[in-house]
Amino acid sequence: MINTQLYVKYFDMALNYASVYSFKILGALVIFIVGRWFVKKLTILSKQLMLKSKLDTTLVEFSQSIIYFILLLAVIIASLNALGIETTSFVAVFGAVGLAVGLALQGSLANIGAAVLIMFFRPFKIGDTVDVAGAMGTVDEINLFSTTITPIDNRTIIIPNAKIIAGNITNFSMQEKRRLDITVGISYEDDLKAAKNVFLELLRSNEKIIQDPEPFVGVLELADNSVNLALRAWVKTEDYGDLRFEVFESIKLACDAHGISIPYPQMDLHQKIV
Repeated sequence: MINTQLYVKYFDMALNYASVYSFKILGALVIFIVGRWFVKKLTILSKQLMLKSKLDTTLVEFSQSIIYFILLLAVIIASLNALGIETTSFVAVFGAVGLAVGLALQGSLANIGAAVLIMFFRPFKIGDTVDVAGAMGTVDEINLFSTTITPIDNRTIIIPNAKIIAGNITNFSMQEKRRLDITVGISYEDDLKAAKNVFLELLRSNEKIIQDPEPFVGVLELADNSVNLALRAWVKTEDYGDLRFEVFESIKLACDAHGISIPYPQMDLHQKIV
């Protein structure tokens, strides 16, 4: 008889708890499911708005991940509140765990912070030719931890973002045009004015060289073995690399055609016989 009474008592208690908490559990599930659906829709909408604003793709993807994580965390906390669970302690625990993880992953967090700076200030973007952290090449990828660069010989260089931010950044693609600077040495015996005219005509006749501002040829220095001339001209950034090779070749052919000598270092030795 006693056992039957205990069973009835526990059964009544179970029914009581079920009637009380079933609605809370159901409400928490509804909040989580609907909230998660709303978070996905809001994240997609924010991505579309950012893409319409013509933001960098890497920045859009990064921002989308941050927005999704923050909103989903808010939905989880709201679901726990619906269950009647005090979430203040959870926030404190998450904070302590976050601090411990942050101390353990200082290097990685520094790279993430550097990625944020790169994405917002945009010293370069994917497709630019840059010189960063001792590496020069085309930017292929920017992620939270590193930047991938491909040099002209088609290697793959992966650089931590923190190293990029810590040093100088040279972006060769940011401007629409670049100045081509070439130094050519001629002999002291050559006709200086004639050589200047030959080189100036060479720069003016090249269709890829911008003529406004005009190309310039002038004496750079009177060196030990040669008169060094500075050839300067503005070109489109995308033409710079190939045009530099082309101009050097044209200079050598022009020197051969007009009898202009390109001296090389030499030394005269005088022997005194006693």
